[in-house]
Amino acid sequence: MQQDPSQTTAAAQPAVVPGSGGNAAAMSQMGFSDLIHNFDVLGWIVFVTLVVMSIGSIYFIVANFLRNSMIRARMEKVIGTFWDTPSAQDAVRFLEDQPRSEPFSKIALDAAQAAAHHQRNEGSRLVEALNRSEFIDRALRQAVARESLRLEGGMTLLATVGSSAPFVGLLGTVWGIYHALIKIAASGNASMEAVAGPVGEALIMTAFGLFVAIPAVLGYNFYVRQNRVIYARFDEFAHDLHDFFATGSRVEAGVAPAAARK
Repeated sequence: MQQDPSQTTAAAQPAVVPGSGGNAAAMSQMGFSDLIHNFDVLGWIVFVTLVVMSIGSIYFIVANFLRNSMIRARMEKVIGTFWDTPSAQDAVRFLEDQPRSEPFSKIALDAAQAAAHHQRNEGSRLVEALNRSEFIDRALRQAVARESLRLEGGMTLLATVGSSAPFVGLLGTVWGIYHALIKIAASGNASMEAVAGPVGEALIMTAFGLFVAIPAVLGYNFYVRQNRVIYARFDEFAHDLHDFFATGSRVEAGVAPAAARK
């Protein structure tokens, strides 16, 4: 018995899965462009907030990297040149020629100016109230505190972005899912085609929040470590400066530098 050719052709064709075309269309609606077009007021607020957070964190990550690299590259040269310069006046002139953003030269200049100011006012009430050591110590504490505070620039923003950006993105996700549920309730259609677009767009906000937060957290932890090393060098240099300007010699393994022996 011969088989009808049309039946053979129909049998050879693959079965069409119901809704497969709708699923493909739904997946195509889960892009970033669809998310932008479907934003409401709260969605725009969340998106703009994350963009501002990202720009601010990237700016301070780059700015702190450049600043800390400059400080670490110059600090040993500044400290070494100061102690190796035979004349105190030449050492002060070298410090004055350093860039305004170089902290170690500013600390040493404050100590030198405090010592000179105290010496000029010998016999006055200033000398009676504070001796030379106390006056220089106060100037050094203020200088170290000032330069340490400058190193903290942007750190608060990085910590804030790192801790809050995921929750801002999660707010956008919750709001997007809420709209998806409203759409389902209004249409009575819970198919993949109706749900995938809004839910996918909502999940993009969570990913965006993590994308903003992760660099901020990494940058914050990195600069906390770098700043801690610089703070230690501030304290070490300040103690040596105090010994030098208060007593005339630098206490370092019992050997005074050339500048102190002049």
